[in-house]
Amino acid sequence: MAQIKSLFATRLYHSNLSKFGDPVNPQELEASCWSIAQGDEAGQDWCEANGYPGYTSYASLTDLGWRFPIFEALQKILDQHVADFAKDLEFDLDGRELRLEDLWINILPEGGTHSAHIHPHSVISGTTYVAMPEGASAIKFEDPRHAMMMATPARIKEAREEMRNFIYVAPAVGDVLLWESWLRHEVPMNMSEEDRISVSFNYSWG
Repeated sequence: MAQIKSLFATRLYHSNLSKFGDPVNPQELEASCWSIAQGDEAGQDWCEANGYPGYTSYASLTDLGWRFPIFEALQKILDQHVADFAKDLEFDLDGRELRLEDLWINILPEGGTHSAHIHPHSVISGTTYVAMPEGASAIKFEDPRHAMMMATPARIKEAREEMRNFIYVAPAVGDVLLWESWLRHEVPMNMSEEDRISVSFNYSWG
């Protein structure tokens, strides 16, 4: 009798921020994102110079927790989610911790995209969602085996989720997604007339 099992799983963590600590007020978080975006001239200049649609604080600000208390509270909640995910991944951290390395705002307007990428030099990456209007893009994850598929036939349309080449996840406001930083992902075009707002982050081991 043949035995078939799955090997080398790619894990995706999907939860609500409120699983740990007090709920983060989405209206306050959104207002804080806009306040920072409007005052961050260096970030605006970087986005314009690099053809980045909308706004990101990734290249300009590293102290969001100091600027607004809500980001400090958010970090404490994210620390617990990441610790929870690390247990599921069965990491041997050898007495060290996974620590927040980067935390940044993303505001993607209508028609904006964020091309496929990974997060080098980090262990766990993720995003929490601040504004997801109707028609806003899901996040798209790519099968990490793509480079090794060579002459592999296409999958059938009804393929099981774990066998598909791409997975789309449509999170809600207040959700948090976590994945290992080597997993390639992208944000397809925002088809909503309203802005899609998220806060992304990286955790390193040290």
